[in-house]
Amino acid sequence: MAWPPCEVPDGHPALKDLPKFHVRGPNEQLFEESMVWARPMTDAECTLRYLVGLDVNMAFGAGANGLAVGLGAPTHVKAPVFDPKLPGSWLVDLSHVDLSRVKVAKDTWADLDSSLLPSPFTPKGEHPTGPAWYATPTVAYAQELGYDVAPLEAWVQYDNGRYLDGWYQRLRDAHLATMADLGVDADLSPEDFLAAMDGYKDRDPELALVLSAIKATAKGSIGKMRERPRGENWRPGEPWRALSRPTWRPDIRAAVISRTRINLHRKIVKHAAFTGQYPIAVNHDCVVYASNGPSPLDFLPYRQGKPLPGGFKLGINPGLVKHEGTQTVLWGEQVREKFNAPELNLARFIKDGEITNADNGE
Repeated sequence: MAWPPCEVPDGHPALKDLPKFHVRGPNEQLFEESMVWARPMTDAECTLRYLVGLDVNMAFGAGANGLAVGLGAPTHVKAPVFDPKLPGSWLVDLSHVDLSRVKVAKDTWADLDSSLLPSPFTPKGEHPTGPAWYATPTVAYAQELGYDVAPLEAWVQYDNGRYLDGWYQRLRDAHLATMADLGVDADLSPEDFLAAMDGYKDRDPELALVLSAIKATAKGSIGKMRERPRGENWRPGEPWRALSRPTWRPDIRAAVISRTRINLHRKIVKHAAFTGQYPIAVNHDCVVYASNGPSPLDFLPYRQGKPLPGGFKLGINPGLVKHEGTQTVLWGEQVREKFNAPELNLARFIKDGEITNADNGE
């Protein structure tokens, strides 16, 4: 299959005619990656006692669930009408999407403090400044937030289907069965779930290894879809071994990562609109909030055991969240001061609080 130039990484044969030192901009390459973002705490957040981290279970698996992906060759279209059901890559300007006012339900708009939110359209949470290539889930989210989109061009795949469903379902079933064997069932109340998760890996170290293998499969499989050259005297512009595999699918990787990032951002927006609380930091599938108490239940808006619709829900199913860790606000301020980094990504260290060197964002 011939790949669109926007979907392939630097050095790919499709780009061999580019000048040697050409640096591709956002309007030339599809750059869908997990979100890594942080901000300084507000004065009000500094008066709270704790920082609490939530981690999304099997985030990439949940992102792949029910996702339509291409089954055939892509078609290049100029000035297309965006179709949220059509897999592909779209060149579109999303800089007009204003997070200070977004749609959170069919006929409901919410006013938010956009300075406390990451943009969902860039991996580092920066606001886009012009046209860029995005996978379908990202563009669809701009529409969901209440804004029109007008793509300049696209590479779309009319022949498509839910290619990853079987893969996801097997991993999900293995994950749930292993967690149940470790004493964490899918139907526990929020309080019982948090109690069951306390030290669950210590109950059976061998099962804990199985669980790690399941999670690594879910994450690593997506990464393999755009595997880069691994030595072998490779030179830019030449093909490398992974390109000959049917599982080398940079378009699928981009779509899964796009949907995973959007799924998390949607929860963040729903939570902010309902509670007025905003994240301190996001690191891939982990998000950190300031709280008066050390437990997720001290800030998650559960009502009679039911979570906020569309928001964060505690549980073991893929896409639900677990408690990643809790540190004090004082700890967060001290480590940021120590490294002179007011935007140090605390989500990277919330689990055990140990920082060996300054976060470089990698």
